[in-house]
Amino acid sequence: MDGTGWNGTRLMQATGGLGGEQARPWVRPPDVLTALRVPLAAAFLVTDRANLRLAILGIAAVTDVIDGMWARRLGGSRVGVVLDPVCDKLFMAVAFWVVYRSGALTGWEIGGILVRDILAALAFLGTLVLGHPTTLPARAGGKAVTVCQLLALAAFVTGSDLLRPLAWATAAIAVYAIADYTRLAWRL
Repeated sequence: MDGTGWNGTRLMQATGGLGGEQARPWVRPPDVLTALRVPLAAAFLVTDRANLRLAILGIAAVTDVIDGMWARRLGGSRVGVVLDPVCDKLFMAVAFWVVYRSGALTGWEIGGILVRDILAALAFLGTLVLGHPTTLPARAGGKAVTVCQLLALAAFVTGSDLLRPLAWATAAIAVYAIADYTRLAWRL
């Protein structure tokens, strides 16, 4: 640790907690890893090389897994709670915009793939506007949608005939995930 308080595991410490709670850090190193998905989304948008897009997709998927494991080990941050889903949804939106612009899938199919992400973003914004920002924990259905989205993007990049079936499977699983998250939200 140097004289500034930097020790490599914390970027900035929140001042004080609620009551007897320990202060939760604002930003942690996993958040920096999460934020890398923003330039990765831009790179996916501007390149037309399949091998580069596949590498970008792989890096985005790996950073999503690693930042989650790392954040659970270190404990979450205030920024990470919001940043992770925002970066995930931004990457997917940009990547599927590329798919749409290519003509590989229709707007309706893209909408089906992204419906869970769109509704989750709107729900979060609604809770933010109401002054009670709320995030829900990751659930199996949501994880399955993300895996299917990544597989659909890989199918697009590689020119696989599985793109359309994966798009429909993603949309179907998204409907289940929406119902699951809705049930969870009503219980809170």
